[in-house]
Amino acid sequence: MNVVTERHGTILTIGINRPEARNAVNPQTAAELVHAFDEFEKDKSLTAAVLHGIGGNFCAGFDLKVVASGSESLRIEPDVTKGPGPMGPSRMQFSKPVIASVSGYAVAGGLELALLADLRVVEKSAILGVFCRRFGVPLIDGGTVRLPKLIGLSRALDLILTGRPVNSQEAYEFGLANRVVPDGEGLKCAIALAQEISAFPQTCMLGDRASAYYSAFDASSFADAMQYEINKGMQALNQEMVSGAQRFSGGEGRRGSKL
Repeated sequence: MNVVTERHGTILTIGINRPEARNAVNPQTAAELVHAFDEFEKDKSLTAAVLHGIGGNFCAGFDLKVVASGSESLRIEPDVTKGPGPMGPSRMQFSKPVIASVSGYAVAGGLELALLADLRVVEKSAILGVFCRRFGVPLIDGGTVRLPKLIGLSRALDLILTGRPVNSQEAYEFGLANRVVPDGEGLKCAIALAQEISAFPQTCMLGDRASAYYSAFDASSFADAMQYEINKGMQALNQEMVSGAQRFSGGEGRRGSKL
C-alpha cells in the first residue's frame, strides 16, 4: 500500500508510504490518498485527520520519473470540478480539520499537500519549498491559490518565484508552520493537537472553521461573509451555547484553564 491509514480514537492518520522515493506521489498514490480522504470525510465518527509521510520525509512532490517516462498513466483532468488533482486530494475541501505533520522534505507538490491542511506541525530539520521551479513543473495542486492566502502575496511570491528552500524557523515566522517540534516528534504532536481540537464542542468549532474558509475563498462581499458567519453561529447558539455557559458558570475553564 502506498498510503497507510490508522485510527487513534476519533483521529485518522493518513501516511504516504513510498519512503524509497521520499514519498513522491505517483498516480496510484494519488488515487489512494483520494480514497483515504473520502473515507475520512464520510465517517461521522472521525473528528480530524493527520496527513504525514512515512520514513522521514513528508512528500517530495509528484514523481517526476513518471513524467520522464512519458507514461500514459499520467492523465490530468483540467476541469477542477470533474476530477482529482495530480497529487490526489489537492482539489478537495473538508468539513473537518486536517493537520499536516511535516518532516524531512515537503517540497513542490508535497508543499501543496501540506497547504491542504488547516494546520502544519513542522519538525525542526524539515525543509519546505517550491523546488519544482527548477524543472519547469507548474504549481497545479493549489499552491498559487492557498499559499498567498496563508502567508500573504509578497512572501508567497518569494517562494514561488525563487524556488528556494525554507527551513522550519522561517516557515514559522512566515505563518506557514503553526508549530515547530523536535525531529521525530511531529506525528505524535500532530495527533495530540488533533485530539485537543476534537475535545471542543464540535458544532461551534466546525461552524467557525467553515466561516473562516468561506470568508477567505468564497465570499462575494463583506456582507456575504458576515451573513454566512451569523448563519453558522446561530446553529451553535441553538445547540451548544447554553450548555457551555452553564459549564462555565459551574467553574469550568476559569482563568484560561483547559477544560
